[in-house]
Amino acid sequence: MKSLIEKLIEYETWQDYLTHKCAQGQLTGCEEAELRDFVESRAWLEVAERLQTSDGKLSIPEKRLINKLGKSSKRVVYSFTDNEQQVLKVLAWLLYAYDEAQPPHCYSFRRGYGAHRAIRQLTSLPRIDSLYCYKLDIQDYFNSINTEMLLPILGEVFSEDTRLYNFFKELLTADEAIFQGEHLSEKRGAMAGTPTAPFLANLYLKEMDCELAARAAAYARYSDDIIIFAESPRQLAELSQRANELLAEHGLKSNPQKERYSAPGEAWEFLGISYQQGVIDLSEATQNKLKGKIHRKARALRRWMLRKDATWERATAAMIRSVNRKFFEGGSTHELTWSRWFFPLINTSKSLAAIDAYLQQELRTIPTGKHTKKNYGLRYQTLKELGYRSLVHEYYEYGEQKKELPTRQPGGKSGNGPVTRCDRAQNGRPDPR
Repeated sequence: MKSLIEKLIEYETWQDYLTHKCAQGQLTGCEEAELRDFVESRAWLEVAERLQTSDGKLSIPEKRLINKLGKSSKRVVYSFTDNEQQVLKVLAWLLYAYDEAQPPHCYSFRRGYGAHRAIRQLTSLPRIDSLYCYKLDIQDYFNSINTEMLLPILGEVFSEDTRLYNFFKELLTADEAIFQGEHLSEKRGAMAGTPTAPFLANLYLKEMDCELAARAAAYARYSDDIIIFAESPRQLAELSQRANELLAEHGLKSNPQKERYSAPGEAWEFLGISYQQGVIDLSEATQNKLKGKIHRKARALRRWMLRKDATWERATAAMIRSVNRKFFEGGSTHELTWSRWFFPLINTSKSLAAIDAYLQQELRTIPTGKHTKKNYGLRYQTLKELGYRSLVHEYYEYGEQKKELPTRQPGGKSGNGPVTRCDRAQNGRPDPR
């Protein structure tokens, strides 16, 4: 069996990767051109050749602090050189060969799985409205992974590819980083920000996923987000306690500020979506994050208008173009946008109407800088003439277009869904790649 490390040096591997990325349709024209040039110029060759040697390894990664949106706290991420990051992206792509080794109830960063499939399978459960729910979030998950516990898991998964195992052993135990020009010695876990971190994070909690899925009425995990359903309050208490015990055994802990409990019939939230008695909508957190972005953008364009002595029409139109790009406009018909992500999941326009109203309010503050009744002198028709597109209108337009398409079951067969027992789910297969 050829090692995945050996495949990194093969030009055919890079051609296949390029073809895959282009076929996804999620690259802008500039991104596709850059990737094509990187592959054709063989800019990856030096790093790939270095990894072929017995002592070949990556450079010391840079540690950076990233602001969390709307919060004072920061997130730690790591990155290698640009060329090394690209080689790791291809390695992460090759690691899909080990997809069946991943826990069947983990939906993150896997072909044929993903957040859409998790939401659809949870919300389609016949008894979902009668179940109790516990939602938790793992605190600083990727960087808190205990590499000493992770390596035996990798040893088992990569039992027929010792070179791949040795690469990860070297990568995960180096315990070095460069931060603001200073050399640090520290534990880095799976290193958030690196392309292979999601694969490692999926595997690390495989035993926990299988145990909880076997005991719960329904269970799903997406990276650091976990949701558990139970038949009774007592069972939910037992499962929530066990979940936190298992996290502690793995050197992890949940974020108490993000814990949520709900009784049958009450709303529960997962991966940006809210569900309550058949109604699927945007979660409150999703709405608040989006409103925060809109508010900050409107303030920035108001300042720009004053600084440049620009007209309010120009500033408002710029705001509308910015929002439209985020909501609707991708580089191709397949590129992921906000609407293409959420419209297929929700079945109500309630939150969209609230966002529409908020956006119109913020657009009307650009000319005046204040929230006053005078702002409503800027009529809705004028906003439309400047390019404004209503989320509610676009949502129903999407629904009409969807009706015209051939119908099929989303996500293929659901034999490996989030319900019932882990051993039964392991017999399922992901969607065709």
